[in-house]
Amino acid sequence: MTKPGKPIRVALLGCGTVGTQIVRLLTDQAGELAARVGAPVELAGIAVRRPNKHREVPAELLTTDAAALVADAGVDVVVEVIGGIEPTRTWLLAALRAGKSVVTANKALLAEHAGELFTAADAAGVDLYFEAAVAGAIPLLRPLRESLAGDRITRVMGIVNGTTNFILSAMDDTGAGYAETLDEAARLGYAEADPTADVDGYDAASKAAILASLAFHTRVTAGDVYREGIAAVTPADVAAARSLGRTIKLLAICERVDGPTGESVAVRVHPAMIPRGHPLAAVGGAFNAVFVEAEAAGQLMFYGQGAGGAPTASAVLGDLVAVARNLVVGGRGPRESAYADLPVRPIAQTSTRYHISLDVADRAGVLAAVAAVFAQHDVSIAAVRQEGRAADASLVIVTHSAPDAALRSTVDKVAGLPFVHEVVSVMRVEGEDA
Repeated sequence: MTKPGKPIRVALLGCGTVGTQIVRLLTDQAGELAARVGAPVELAGIAVRRPNKHREVPAELLTTDAAALVADAGVDVVVEVIGGIEPTRTWLLAALRAGKSVVTANKALLAEHAGELFTAADAAGVDLYFEAAVAGAIPLLRPLRESLAGDRITRVMGIVNGTTNFILSAMDDTGAGYAETLDEAARLGYAEADPTADVDGYDAASKAAILASLAFHTRVTAGDVYREGIAAVTPADVAAARSLGRTIKLLAICERVDGPTGESVAVRVHPAMIPRGHPLAAVGGAFNAVFVEAEAAGQLMFYGQGAGGAPTASAVLGDLVAVARNLVVGGRGPRESAYADLPVRPIAQTSTRYHISLDVADRAGVLAAVAAVFAQHDVSIAAVRQEGRAADASLVIVTHSAPDAALRSTVDKVAGLPFVHEVVSVMRVEGEDA
């Protein structure tokens, strides 16, 4: 607990797109923030690499020595918006061990080292908040940590990466290809110069790990998350989805799964066809949305801007106000809840559904032979569509839910049949039966 009226002094690590907005909000809303917190909130310093690049910030606040700023005895809270693992992990652990609360937007760090950070926070009796790490301005993590703490969450499914959602939405709207749409996303500022973390699903996998950890009271790391990106999605896939009344989204899916040996957690990131009537299907452009299912609360949806300087800064400031209030009254926010310690189910054992498009010879008996392979692997077919051409045919099969390993084995076996010219595409399907 701080002395009445004593300012809460904040060290800011990073002053890029998000950090600049944090400085602006702390300055423009200083009076209101002080009233909400019960004490003034002041910047003690800002750690940056190149001070000359930040002329909009008072020079006396800038430093290139982040470690020294973190160690400053006058700092109460460390806010981190740099990103990356090291040296950020070292600085935040030092802050927590020194008794300073931490607010971070670092999804990659939390997806790998949340347990270590929480252990340090608990040992020192301080707070660790990270609302901005998953969905920008969307209030999502705090509802999972606090509002739904008395409920049992069974599933979390969402669009948590704006770049990929922009690309897939544009492909659906225009019929353009992936490479063309990625170039447009870069031109408009929705894609980084190196888009790998976004388009290959790494960003979404980190966020999925954080969501699963909170939802299921289990430590889940990014390495536990099955991941596929969107580079293989073609205009033909988009058209096929449309013909089934569906659209394609890159989804982060976290599920509580029952099995013969008890409960487990399945966490995956991949493109999937979803019905156009599903709430997530209408989420376009660079927006994010997360659909939560809980036993008592039922179905909940969180929607909004998932990235950007001002939206992300809003979430960071919300955390900072919460932490500062705790300092003023001598309280603490929620601690890590990992009591369930559920095993993570591998993708091979996770039940999914497939949409499979085949280029086959157009002759009698082909469909029966393909169906026999599915039966051999105990994979039930939900729907079939066949269109003949001059010498061959397009065969589209949508399956019922089955273990992913069985589906993969089925596709591999079908691909080796003499009358199957090509497996054109394979994509997972979410939502009600087509």
